[in-house]
Amino acid sequence: MSTTWIQVITEGADATKELLITLFCLQPQIKPRPELKPNSQGRHVRSYNHLLGDIRRRKLFSFQRFFLRIDKNGKVNGTKIKDDPFSILEITSVDVGVVAIKGLSSNFYLAISKKGELYGAREFGVDCTLKERIEENGYNTYASAKWKHGKRQMFVGLNGQGKPMRGKKTRRKNTATHFLPTVV
Repeated sequence: MSTTWIQVITEGADATKELLITLFCLQPQIKPRPELKPNSQGRHVRSYNHLLGDIRRRKLFSFQRFFLRIDKNGKVNGTKIKDDPFSILEITSVDVGVVAIKGLSSNFYLAISKKGELYGAREFGVDCTLKERIEENGYNTYASAKWKHGKRQMFVGLNGQGKPMRGKKTRRKNTATHFLPTVV
């Protein structure tokens, strides 16, 4: 009879051990905070490497009520058609606060030239890097990460007819440069 009690206690201990191991494995793992790295000004900057390469499929709906589109020839403009396949875009993070926007159907990247012209680029380059910023009204703005007109940033914008605006004429506060990313 003492053997039976020993077996029960041993089996109970194994079952308890297995239960604890299972519970430990199912428990969500705590992730460490992003590491702090000093920059050139001596301040610590968080490293968000886990956000690099993040891809979002969206349509960019402008404050002017147009969907931004890049057609099969690389022409950038706006459309009122909700189901336009050329308005489906992939927004990819390339750096903190910097994105690349690519037309899913056209395979062209949204780009701003040094002169401030919007166009579709077949290959990814410096013209294709855009600073993404969420404005106070909840809309996003996209400015060239490389080029400026004087000291002013050049933004992606559509006018009241859905035509692209030249970057030299755009301003952050101008609602023609405001876009609402909508999930596809």
